[in-house]
Amino acid sequence: MAFARFAFVAAAALALAVPLGGQPQPAVQPGGDIPSKFHPPFPPPAEPAAKALGPPAAAFQYVRREAMIPMRDGARLYSVLIIPKDVTNAPIVLDRTPYSADKATGRDSPGPWPENILSQAYAELVRAGYIVAVQDVRGKFRSEGDYVMNRPLRGPLNPTGVDHSTDAWDTIDWLVKRVPETNGRVATIGTSYNGFTALMSLVGPHPALKASVPINPMVDGWKGDDWFHNGAFRQEMISFVYGQTADRKSDQLWFNGGNNDYATYLKYGSVGAYARAVGMEQLPAWVRLTGHPAYDGYWQGQALDRILGARPLTVPTLLVGSFWDPEDIYGATAVFDAVKRRDQGNAHLVLGPWFHGQANGPAWSLGPLDWGSDTGRWFRANVMIPFLDELLKGGPPSGIARVTAFEAGSNQWRRLDDWPPACLTGCPANLTALFLAPGRTLALSAPASRAFDSYVSDPARPVTYRAAPNLSPWAAGSTWRTWLTDDQRFAALRPDVLTYTGEALPAPLKLAGTPLVHLRASTSGTDSDWVVKLIDVYPDPYPAKPGLAGYQLAIAMDVIRGRYRTDPSRAAPLTPNRPLTYEFALPTVDYVVEPGHRLMVQVQSSWFPLYDRNPQTFVPNIFFAHAEDYRRATQRVFTGPDGSWIGLPIIH
Repeated sequence: MAFARFAFVAAAALALAVPLGGQPQPAVQPGGDIPSKFHPPFPPPAEPAAKALGPPAAAFQYVRREAMIPMRDGARLYSVLIIPKDVTNAPIVLDRTPYSADKATGRDSPGPWPENILSQAYAELVRAGYIVAVQDVRGKFRSEGDYVMNRPLRGPLNPTGVDHSTDAWDTIDWLVKRVPETNGRVATIGTSYNGFTALMSLVGPHPALKASVPINPMVDGWKGDDWFHNGAFRQEMISFVYGQTADRKSDQLWFNGGNNDYATYLKYGSVGAYARAVGMEQLPAWVRLTGHPAYDGYWQGQALDRILGARPLTVPTLLVGSFWDPEDIYGATAVFDAVKRRDQGNAHLVLGPWFHGQANGPAWSLGPLDWGSDTGRWFRANVMIPFLDELLKGGPPSGIARVTAFEAGSNQWRRLDDWPPACLTGCPANLTALFLAPGRTLALSAPASRAFDSYVSDPARPVTYRAAPNLSPWAAGSTWRTWLTDDQRFAALRPDVLTYTGEALPAPLKLAGTPLVHLRASTSGTDSDWVVKLIDVYPDPYPAKPGLAGYQLAIAMDVIRGRYRTDPSRAAPLTPNRPLTYEFALPTVDYVVEPGHRLMVQVQSSWFPLYDRNPQTFVPNIFFAHAEDYRRATQRVFTGPDGSWIGLPIIH
């Protein structure tokens, strides 16, 4: 996700009451999500525009053309075309963005080469003979109309006659009729929010739409993408809502009053109180989000895997996911799983060893991991461009596999017939249970006797999601993009984190698929979060890379909010001190644990400030919990024949 600059200011925190229950109001209301007059605590400073100088036009290898493309309701959407110089009969790749078409095409910093103004991926497309079109979505930057965050399809949540599907249709229709250099074939493409708009183009697609490449797309904001994971709210995302909807040009700054989000968020208490302090009660998108903490019709009606899975996929689509994506790790595989049975051979999936959006640029490494090659360039040269060439240029068959996945550890790309290779049911291989065992160990057979391990979870001192300081994801110097590869030893040292460790492996262990958590646990409270991490522990010493000796690298980890244990659409209190079963999937993996390494499982009850704190007492809406609702709780994790285990997708 691309982000503007943000700022935060400390102010008095008040709770914002949002009624629960009943039918959700439409997400699209008159005026959209951007208020006509937004009143931040401090206005942003004025920034004079600088006039850019550059080389003569004759030196440019492309032509930059601007257009206001009319939509069926009369709104005109600002679009920029980057056209290879002297090209004819060229296909178009269309990216629809809320992050500024001008910024994406280097309007303020022109240069003669495509690489001067475009991302590496888009520059490669221009050099390959493609016209790159980037468009501001309606209501953002230079486009007309009302902006609505993740505008739903026309229907109960959108009573207007327009959505991202119709806007894509109208844009493609204009492009193929009005751009003389085109051959009349178009692909949609985009990353994150732009991946969401690319997926939207597949609903009622234009006849000229011949392919789509959604990269790390936003798909289901409640289950596992930007806003929630299994009901736990991703608190670090509120600055994104603020920046996207406070004004048309995302100029409102989010003043961060400190260098540590952990301390700042803790000071304000609930997420609702924190947001109130910066005036977010004025933002319709925020009010809607906090009014729907459960997986009700509001979220289900927008989930793109559900929407696309309900109809045949008629456009060849290359879904691209990342194994270490801190923002949209859920969407690509969820859509592939939803459409693959009715896709008419049109669905393809790529899974790379990347952070969010890294497929678009250099990808030699990730955090401490070195892949030995530029995996981003390999993907684009060997999968994406051949896929587009075949469909948009009439090129030779691309020969790409249905699934192309990078196997971390062996550091090789694999061609597969399907994904996942292993899961609980319905896959070529079943999961293998790895049991939590007495003595904080792990075992492949169930322990004979029942036991439990316990800890005290204190909301006043939540477990952080990474070592201090917790910079805002969008702050200068932040390493947010790679935090999923952070060493987890800082968490293993805490008394409120249970750590279970296995024996050193005598041979490589290949994991490919969807791990499943089967947690048997109790709490003395009436609500609780549970965070589970599957970790690769490097040997110590480790002569091959001494800096990684003893490193605890997360393979997959996620969270579930206890109140949604039995029904995601309806919160219910937990029975204190009663052992209950929590089952949820971890993000998909393709990873080889090398000989001499050990597996580790960590269990904890907070992951702050990435996720908001669970008060551990049941309240109607955690967004607006009061200070007295946050209470310590004694947590127990049970082992034994009917105890806790992790289902590993082991491939032999």
